[in-house]
Amino acid sequence: MIPVFNCSQYLTETLESVLKQGIAPEDMQIEVIDDASTDADVEALVLAIGKGRVKYYRQEQNVGSLCNFVTCINRAQGRIVHILHGDDRVVDGYYQKLDELFYKYPEAGAAFSGFAYIDERGQKMYDQRPEMKEDGILKDWLLKISEYQRVQYAAIAVRREVYEALGGFYGVTYGEDWEMWVRIARYYPIAYTPEVLADYRKHGSSISGQKFITGQYLKDLLRVMEYIQGYLPEDEREKLLKKTKKFYAHYGIRVANQVWHSSHNKSGVQQQVRQTLSLHSDLLLYLKIAKIYVKMFLNRK
Repeated sequence: MIPVFNCSQYLTETLESVLKQGIAPEDMQIEVIDDASTDADVEALVLAIGKGRVKYYRQEQNVGSLCNFVTCINRAQGRIVHILHGDDRVVDGYYQKLDELFYKYPEAGAAFSGFAYIDERGQKMYDQRPEMKEDGILKDWLLKISEYQRVQYAAIAVRREVYEALGGFYGVTYGEDWEMWVRIARYYPIAYTPEVLADYRKHGSSISGQKFITGQYLKDLLRVMEYIQGYLPEDEREKLLKKTKKFYAHYGIRVANQVWHSSHNKSGVQQQVRQTLSLHSDLLLYLKIAKIYVKMFLNRK
């Protein structure tokens, strides 16, 4: 299921990455769920690339990413649901490998692969650090995934019955997937392969890219942290929350630094610094902030 909104420049790559794996229509549904895009004739693009193999559904009006993801789940007919955003890609062998994982580990509520980060041009930036060295069920996964986000949509598929039992995405538009992966881990084992079989694209026009500019993503993450507390054993909550806030405070300063280098958006950097310090503070964090402000001062014009 491929949710899209104004990302037509990447959709051809996304569709081709799925189609070239040659999975028959009776074995896998492929459908684009268009949230009333305005950047192109998405239906025509889907027809041209999919040649009838890919179905197309368009929302009557823009409903937002969360509702569009829920529409993906509701329209999915298979036993396994893969939500592949229209700007991401899968690598040859992704579906075969996940099929093997679900067959080998029938108790797993979801399964995911290793993945890479790519840039706007589709060039690899770096691989996500592997969770373990070989295929299997992840150990202590609830505590690990609760500490910080470690999965991207492109890499993970979920049993339909799990979504039906636990519900859809809600609450925020940045970090909503992190909350979902924690929710699933609370109730189901998770299967994993370290093979890098998916690509997550980082670019400025994405939802996450837009929220990086304003610092809103840190507010969203704080709400997600609050949701996650309810999934954890009581004796682990305070300790994990401190770790999470520290992680995302330092992450926030890295993002602030990137925002300054890419756009010299002074107010955006200042908003992020304020949000960061509301999460956590330590000497190293203050030193990182000082470096950014020195850069801003030297380039004040």
